Amino acid sequence: MITAVYPGSFDPCTNGHLDIIIRSSKIFDKLIVAVLSNSGKTPVFSVDERMEFLRIVTKKLPNVEIDSFSGLLAEYTKACGASVIIKGLRAVSDFEYEFQMSLINTKLNPKVETLFMTASTHNMYLSSSLVKEIAVLGGALDGMVPEEIQSSIYDKLRR
Repeated sequence: MITAVYPGSFDPCTNGHLDIIIRSSKIFDKLIVAVLSNSGKTPVFSVDERMEFLRIVTKKLPNVEIDSFSGLLAEYTKACGASVIIKGLRAVSDFEYEFQMSLINTKLNPKVETLFMTASTHNMYLSSSLVKEIAVLGGALDGMVPEEIQSSIYDKLRR
């Protein structure tokens, strides 16, 4: 059984994230979508909110599990028995940083490999930051975030 981890802040989950989740779930026996609790960042949505959004949008994917972690990703992969880390790439600019992280993760956990998955063309422009800005300014999020979580995003960001 091959277990993969797709880590991220998911603040909030976008259709780009969901696309990577769906595609990865078809490749691996088990996919853990791991929400990062990073003290260096100040997310808009709490870890619990982000995990709930992910549970809502992945409820039809039986081999997908939602979890959270803090600390080193390499240590988290050891703890959950994962042998693959999934990293989504939107553009070449994402690759440089993610490539460096993959080398570090393999150094810290030689039993883990990083798989880079490119975003689908219709999601390449998406980022959680842009989604939050559009929502705050009252723009439509159709096609950017899963429909099931749009109202919750608006509710939090329009306060």
